[in-house]
Amino acid sequence: MTALLDFVRSAAAFVVVLGVLVFVHEFGHYLAARWRGVRVEAFSIGFGRAIASWTDRHGTMWKLAWLPLGGYVKLHGQERPEDVEDEVRARWVPGETFHDKPVASRAIVVAAGPVANFLLAIVLFSGLFIALGKPVTLPVIGAVLPDSAASRAGLLANDRVETIAGQPIKTFEDLQRVITTHPDKTLAMTIKRDGADRQVEVTTEARNSGGHQVGLLGVRGGAVEYHHVSVPAALWGGVTQTWTITAETVHGLAQMIRGTRGTDDLGGPLRIAQMSGQIAELGIASLISFIGVLSVNLGLINLFPIPVLDGGHLLFYLAEALRGRPLPQRAQEYGFRAGLAFLACLFVFATWNDLTHLGLFRWVAGLIG
Repeated sequence: MTALLDFVRSAAAFVVVLGVLVFVHEFGHYLAARWRGVRVEAFSIGFGRAIASWTDRHGTMWKLAWLPLGGYVKLHGQERPEDVEDEVRARWVPGETFHDKPVASRAIVVAAGPVANFLLAIVLFSGLFIALGKPVTLPVIGAVLPDSAASRAGLLANDRVETIAGQPIKTFEDLQRVITTHPDKTLAMTIKRDGADRQVEVTTEARNSGGHQVGLLGVRGGAVEYHHVSVPAALWGGVTQTWTITAETVHGLAQMIRGTRGTDDLGGPLRIAQMSGQIAELGIASLISFIGVLSVNLGLINLFPIPVLDGGHLLFYLAEALRGRPLPQRAQEYGFRAGLAFLACLFVFATWNDLTHLGLFRWVAGLIG
């Protein structure tokens, strides 16, 4: 019964999370298309047969479909004239078709989806900072990893780090910064345990990251405090938080490409569904923060210069602007095929990671004996 409830909770949270992200992304395309004078024929959340639909006064059909794994905006005249039949072209309204718009207008419509995802993240983080305050992770040890530098130094959970090598430590990020810049070094540390200050020495471990050595301590963060901030500071905090997540994501992907970081963190819909359910248990604030992080990732991924994705279309539009005419149809077709093949491989790999993470293969191996 508990497993069933966990599944239902995860599924419901996944639908909510993905629905919000997809709606905002496609609504960005929709607003930009309306702004640039392109008629929008359909706006769908989900794929397949519609559960509910209605048509607004602008002629756009809004649909809620039964398969909640994405969505789309259908633009009037999105196809090139040579790619459709005569009767389809006859129904096109001059001046409202997508393909007739200048390349700058088409690029704006395409880029508006990822931009909307970044704006959503800023709004969500800013709203959380206004309502709850800005979270500050205290330099309190939440857990000590076994056989680590911290365990050998005698550090315990709930120890609060006051100084390292004479440097005051105010946040857990301060602790990380000092440790990572001192690989394989013995550092004097002042901690507070049971209300009393204690002096300890810790010898950090070293690990290669991006071609250089970084220090490791072997602890996890613990307590979080929320500090009240003004509305302008909260808005700026939403911007900086979105930028930080973007930079960290790009850095992590660059490490994977260089081979200095494993690809176990790559996940797909199954991992997102599982995490959605787990985070939903922590409360609405955690779920909103999770949506913000995923929104940044969705916007960033869509900007990758891969044909089929928004970034691939923008790459073609850039080439068109530089050449003064579109790329040859065959070149675009091969590009889209390569993009589809790459995304299919990535989806299979991410799903394999998800199933491994969920323990499916261990379970099957146990059945086989």
